[in-house]
Amino acid sequence: MTWELFLAYENLITLGIAVAIFLLFLIFRKLFTKYIFALLLKMTKKTKISLFSNVLVAFEKPLQWLFLIIGFYVALHYYGIKVGVLLTTDFIRRIIKVAIILLAMWGFLNLSSSTSSLFHKINEKTSVHIDEILIPLLSKTLQFVIIAISLTIILQEFGYSIEGFIAGLGLGGLAISLAAKDALANFLGGIVIISEKPFTIGDWVLTPSVEGTVEDITFRSTKIRTFADALVTVPNAQLSNEPITNWSKMGKRRITYYLRLAYGTPRDKIEKIVERIETLLRNHPEIHQETIFVKFDEFNESSLDIFLYFFTKSTVWGEYLTVKEEINLKILDIVEEEGVSFAFPARRLYVEEGEMKDFQRSREHSG
Repeated sequence: MTWELFLAYENLITLGIAVAIFLLFLIFRKLFTKYIFALLLKMTKKTKISLFSNVLVAFEKPLQWLFLIIGFYVALHYYGIKVGVLLTTDFIRRIIKVAIILLAMWGFLNLSSSTSSLFHKINEKTSVHIDEILIPLLSKTLQFVIIAISLTIILQEFGYSIEGFIAGLGLGGLAISLAAKDALANFLGGIVIISEKPFTIGDWVLTPSVEGTVEDITFRSTKIRTFADALVTVPNAQLSNEPITNWSKMGKRRITYYLRLAYGTPRDKIEKIVERIETLLRNHPEIHQETIFVKFDEFNESSLDIFLYFFTKSTVWGEYLTVKEEINLKILDIVEEEGVSFAFPARRLYVEEGEMKDFQRSREHSG
């Protein structure tokens, strides 16, 4: 065997060992995820401080990738030593550091996400109360700060001057502010929404632009899910200048309509129907007792109208419809039991006797 073949064979063995080292770290990663991480998560959930479990969940994926990065670095370092080539130079070390910084940023972004339970736990465990409407904005602000700090550290790692970058931002501030005046208006609109709190996430709102359930509030816009399941994005500048009806803030829900009875209904029957309907509403457990009106109100063109005006205790749409249906069916029973007919639009045509005879003659002649 020649010396060149021996070196090639040795290099191949070295490469195989380096690959084996990397694969070994892959196995460590699998074992860590399946056993060690699961055990740590189970232990932290038993403690009274849930912050540890939130941190573990947020950093689960970054920790798994950290095993890959360490394994790659160790394998590369071993291979470089064996073949006599310095592969782990300062540049490679910087790349590894940048990768670790990005993994840390990933974990902190997960921890500060609006879907994370961190903000809710702060509300539960401390005297600091964070409104639901503030959570998305606080989350995005915190994530922006995390990204900015991470990028600053990465730039410094490669020797870039942060002072010059900040100075450049200052010089371009005027141009940016002029170009982003709409964005600024939307941001200020978001501040108005936060300060006045006309609604929060999950509320059912009605505006001249859209009606639906609030899903998300960002610096620029508010996302509202309509009842047709479409997602509408409304700029905050527009939304803050519109009248907003928040149906979720109702303490009760109104029902009002006219019960139209046929002409010819006796007076005593009308009085009896009014009395029975009011008794029905006064004794119904789901009807708000503060405001109930059942009155014979109008002589309409083709009906005698009884005015009904009352409220349900529940403001939930489905429950409201159920109570309304129940009341309507019982009113239908009352009207039928009293032997009274509902009115329908009708008109009577009166014709003079002479005109009627002329009409009949014209028909006979045409026939």
